[in-house]
Amino acid sequence: MRLDIDRDRLVETMEEQAAIGGTDGGGLNRLALSDADARARDWFVERATAAGLDTRIDAFGNTFARRAGADSDAAPVLVGSHLDSQPYGGIYDGALGVVAALEFVRTLDDHGIETRRPVEVVNWTNEEGSRFPPAMQGSGVWAGAHDIETEYEKTDADGTRLVDELERIGYRGSEPAEPREPYHAYLEVHPEQGPRLDETGADVGVVTGIVGLRWAEVTLHGQANHSGTTPMHYRNDALVAASDVVTAIRRLPGTLGDRTVATVGSLTVDPDSVNIVPETVRFTTDIRDPDEGVLETAIDRMTAEVAAAADREGVGYDIEHTMRAPSVDFPERPVAAVADAVEDLGYDGRRMVSGAGHDATHTASVCDTAMIFAVSEDGKSHTEDEFTSWPDCYRAANVLANAALDLAGRAD
Repeated sequence: MRLDIDRDRLVETMEEQAAIGGTDGGGLNRLALSDADARARDWFVERATAAGLDTRIDAFGNTFARRAGADSDAAPVLVGSHLDSQPYGGIYDGALGVVAALEFVRTLDDHGIETRRPVEVVNWTNEEGSRFPPAMQGSGVWAGAHDIETEYEKTDADGTRLVDELERIGYRGSEPAEPREPYHAYLEVHPEQGPRLDETGADVGVVTGIVGLRWAEVTLHGQANHSGTTPMHYRNDALVAASDVVTAIRRLPGTLGDRTVATVGSLTVDPDSVNIVPETVRFTTDIRDPDEGVLETAIDRMTAEVAAAADREGVGYDIEHTMRAPSVDFPERPVAAVADAVEDLGYDGRRMVSGAGHDATHTASVCDTAMIFAVSEDGKSHTEDEFTSWPDCYRAANVLANAALDLAGRAD
């Protein structure tokens, strides 16, 4: 018997969470460990408790809600995502995965189904990384990719330490931030955050892996001088060098393949005055591709472009590599569970690689992992204009429920 979740309850629950930190533009401002995030965490614990789940919080604030299985010694199936948002993000990014996971366990109760394996719903801490870098932080600590003491000391733009905010909102738990037992599998529903499903008319994405990414911060050191009295050949203009690099990075993907993307997303200029030759420029780079070899080539070429531009303008430079996430290929067993659910439900599915990083990047080092994508209308994400229709939310959540039940197994 296939599962069919309660669509009205899914929508109602999505609207409940969207009211916590909601913006006038219809989106969310629910930064990690903010007051709004604290309210969303409390809401999650309340809903999980109401569903009969046993909740626990680890030392990094990751929150787990467990439904017992017939075999208490069996490795659990983990489902979920995150409730924190971008400063002005949409209501679906992350939250859909948590709500769909809650709806899965509610649906099991609706049908009186006992699973062989325990099922856990998780809300990961700080997936977005908007306030405290890096992204996917809570799952990274849990999976052993990050040292918890180092991450505790991370600060936001105001200099506030992450650990202090965890304690302030009451979510520095007593459990170690690590897997307390082997896990059988992890499944996550998420909006695609890209246009491919929308463009092709597919109903749902069967995610087979996640691109690798490399983040860096480049600093160019020139010489400030008067813009009116300094001849052009006397100048050491950091912004001119930076402009050359920004243009080169924009063109870089075209030399590597159609799966590579590269972005300069943040740039600051000092002294930042209309009549001063720029002395210092800092900018970020974000390069992604499913192939690790291509990524390494891209970093080498980016470094060469920085060196060449700095030499042309007579400026110095530093490159700090701020984040490295490896590409991930999901194993066939959980991917097949998702694909089978798509087929059984009669949906039009498309196999695809995620162009965005997700907590599944880190869980994949702990247990078999796969993802389900819901359609993102016009491919918009990390904006209040992000939109996934309720029918598309419903289809993705239905796939999660059936694939997760497949992996958890029915009790005899």
